[in-house]
Amino acid sequence: MRDIAVMVVDDSLVIRGLISRMIKGTPGLEVVASVADGAQAVKQIEKMDVDVVILDIEMPVMDGLTALPKLLKARPNVKIIMASTLTGPNAEASMKALSLGAADYIPKPSSSKDVSGVGGSDAFRHELITKVQGLGIAAKRAAGRPIEDSHPVSLSARAGAGSADEPGKKLLYSGPVKLQAAKTMARRPRILAVGSSTGGPQALMTFFSGLQKNIGIPIIVTQHMPPKFTTMLAQHITTKTGFECFEAEDGMALVPGKIILAPGDFHMEIVGAPGAAKVKLNQSAPENFCRPAVDPMLRSLVPVFGDRVLSVILTGMGSDGLKGGRLIVDAGGEMIAQDEASSVVWGMPGAVATAGICTQVLPLNDLPGYVTERIAKAMP
Repeated sequence: MRDIAVMVVDDSLVIRGLISRMIKGTPGLEVVASVADGAQAVKQIEKMDVDVVILDIEMPVMDGLTALPKLLKARPNVKIIMASTLTGPNAEASMKALSLGAADYIPKPSSSKDVSGVGGSDAFRHELITKVQGLGIAAKRAAGRPIEDSHPVSLSARAGAGSADEPGKKLLYSGPVKLQAAKTMARRPRILAVGSSTGGPQALMTFFSGLQKNIGIPIIVTQHMPPKFTTMLAQHITTKTGFECFEAEDGMALVPGKIILAPGDFHMEIVGAPGAAKVKLNQSAPENFCRPAVDPMLRSLVPVFGDRVLSVILTGMGSDGLKGGRLIVDAGGEMIAQDEASSVVWGMPGAVATAGICTQVLPLNDLPGYVTERIAKAMP
C-alpha cells in the first residue's frame, strides 16, 4: 500500500525543512513535494497524487486562501491543513479557509526555535503527524483507496496518536455501530453538550443552523482549538447560526438558548446546582493531548445534572469524549453521534458509536432535527 503523500507549502525554507523532516521520519508518510508558494503548489498537484497538503496562509506570488480552491479543484479528495501563526488576523483567515473547504489547521512555529524548548518539539510534532495521519487515511478512503490494517499508520500512534497513557489508540474507527434503546420517554434534558474536533467548525455551523432556536436549555461546546481561534469561532457561530455564542469566562452563568464555547488552552467544566450552574475554567494537564478537551466537560456534568444530560459528538480524530460519555450514559443521560459518511474524520464519533453508548448515530443534517424533537417530546 502506498504511503500517505504529503505536500508542504510555505515560503519559509526553515519551516518547510522542519515540517518535512518530521513527516519523513514517520513510517507510512512521504513528502512528495515541498514548494514556496501557492502557485507552485497548484502546478505540482496537477502532476502527482497528493493526499494531504500543509498550506501556509501568508506567501508571496499566491497566498494560501487563493490557492486553496484551486488545489481542491485539481484534487477534490485532497485534505488541506492550513498552517497559521497564532494571531487574530490569521485565526480569521483560518476560519475562512475552513469555510472554503480546508479540513483542518495547525498553529505553526515562526521558526525552528519556537519548537526547540522542553516539550515543544514533541507537542508540535504530535499535532502535525496526528493530523497528517488521520486526514491522510480519510483522503484515501474518500478516493476509494482505503488503507489496510497492515499499513503503518492505520493502527496509528507511531507518532504518538491518542493520549499519552493509551499509545495504541486509533485515529479513526471502523466497525459495527452499537446502539442503546432510544430514550423516547426519558425526562427533558437540562443541558446540551457538544464535542468536536477536526471538521468541527463547519459541522457546528450546520448543526446549530438547523437546531430550533427556542430550545429552552443551555448549550455548551468544546471544540479542539487554540486561543484566538475560539474567539473567532464564537463570533462566527453567532453571525451565521442565529444563536448567541460566547467564549467562556470563569464564573459565567449558563443561560437557556445561549451557547458557551470553551476557550483555547482552558478546560471548561460546569459546577453548581442545575438552576444556578456556572462555568469553571482550568489549565490542568491536557487530556487526549488537548486543552480544551471534551472529557472534562462531560464528566463535570454528571454531579450537576445527573440523568438530564444530552450530549452530541461530532467529527474529529481520536476518542476524546468517550470516557466522559460513558459516565453520562451510566448516570442515565443520552449520547448521540455524527455518522461516518458525513464526518470529515470518524474518530471521536466513531469511538462512541462503536462503544455501544449512543442511542442514535445520524448524518450531520439529521442531528438538529433529532435533538429538537427529543427535547420537545420529553417528559418534564
